[in-house]
Amino acid sequence: MMKIRSVIFGVLWMLSWHTFGQHWKGDSLTMFVGTYTEGGKSEGIYSYHFNQEDGKFELLDVIAAGNPSFLTLSADGNRLYAVSEYSDGRQGAYSFDLKDYRMVWSKPVFQSTVPKEALPQAGADPCHIVSDNNYVITANYTGGDISVFGLDAERRLGAEVQHIAFIEASHGSVSHIHCIIPTPEGRYVLVTDLGKNCVYRFRYKERKAPQGVKILNDIKVAYRMSNGEGPRHLTFSKDGRYAYLINELGGECVVLRYKNGKLKEVQRIMADEGGGRGSADIHISPDGRFLYTSHRLKKDGIAIFAVDPKKGTLKKVGYQETGVHPRNFAITPNGKYLLVACRDDNKIQVFRRDETSGMLTDTLININVDKPTCIVFGGKK
Repeated sequence: MMKIRSVIFGVLWMLSWHTFGQHWKGDSLTMFVGTYTEGGKSEGIYSYHFNQEDGKFELLDVIAAGNPSFLTLSADGNRLYAVSEYSDGRQGAYSFDLKDYRMVWSKPVFQSTVPKEALPQAGADPCHIVSDNNYVITANYTGGDISVFGLDAERRLGAEVQHIAFIEASHGSVSHIHCIIPTPEGRYVLVTDLGKNCVYRFRYKERKAPQGVKILNDIKVAYRMSNGEGPRHLTFSKDGRYAYLINELGGECVVLRYKNGKLKEVQRIMADEGGGRGSADIHISPDGRFLYTSHRLKKDGIAIFAVDPKKGTLKKVGYQETGVHPRNFAITPNGKYLLVACRDDNKIQVFRRDETSGMLTDTLININVDKPTCIVFGGKK
C-alpha cells in the first residue's frame, strides 16, 4: 500500500473509530462514566463537565442502565453506546441519543448479545465496545464470543448482524474475549482472547454490507503467547506502526510491530509491580511520548513508560500508586490530566501529568461515584 494511502487511512481511523474520544479540543469537556450497578449504589451512566485546564468538575446528570461497564461514542458524537455486563439473559448493548454531548436522552435502544438458538452463556458479560459509522461491536468475556450490531441512518443501534463464537477448547482453555481494536488503516480488527492467550486478526468490512454478508471474516491468529499470560487490552502508537498489549495475568507489556494486518514481537517488559495478576488498561499520551498501564489486586497503581519515537520500545520510568482496583483510566485530550476509575474505592482519582517526564501527581481531587469502571471524554462544553 502506498505511503500516502496509509496516512489517509490513519486519519480516517482516528476520526471514525471511538474508544475514548481523546482528539477533542476545548477546556471544559463532557465526561461520561460507566459503572457497575449490581451490589452497589450506582444508578447507571453519569455525565460531568470536566475542565482539562484546572481539573474542576461538575455533575450533569445520570441515566439508569444495568451494569454499563464500558462505553463508547458514535463517530458524530450524538450517540453513546454501552454494554450491559450480565450473564443471566440481561446481557447486551444500549444506545442513547445525545444532544451536543449533553445528557438529553431519548428512550434508550437495547439489543441483546444472545443470538437465536444460542448455546448456554452466549453473549455473556460483554466487557468492551467499539463503534464506527456503520457498526457497533462488543467483546463478550464469559460468552467467549463477539457480537456485531448494525446502525441505522441516524446511528441508532440495530439488530445483531453477526455473532462469532470461539467454542473449541484447546489445551483445556476456554475463550474469554476482552478487547476489540481496529487497526490504523481500517482494514482489520484485532481481538484479544485472554483464555486462549492469543490475539486474533479479522478482516473488517467497513462499509455497510448487504444482509447476510459477514462483517468480520478471514480470522487468523496474529500473535500467540505462552499459557497464563492473559492478553487483555491493546492500543496503537500515534503513527500506527506499533501495537502495545497489556497481559492481565502475566503483568507484562508487549511491544508489537504492526504492518498490513501482521504483528511481530519487538519487546516484552514487566509493568506490574505487585504480582497481583490483575493488569487492566493501557493508553498512550496524546503526544505519543509516554505509555501508561493500570494494575490491580496488589500494589494498585499506574506503570509509566517512555516511548522510543524511532524504535517504539519502552523504558519504565515510574509507578504511581492509586486507589483500590484501578480499572479503566483516561487521559485528557490536552494531556494535562490522567483520570483513574478506582472501582472498589468508589471514586475517580484525578492525577496531574507532567508532560516532560510523564510522571503523575495526585491532585487530591476525587470524583465520588459508586463502582466506576469506564471514563469517556466527549466534546467541549
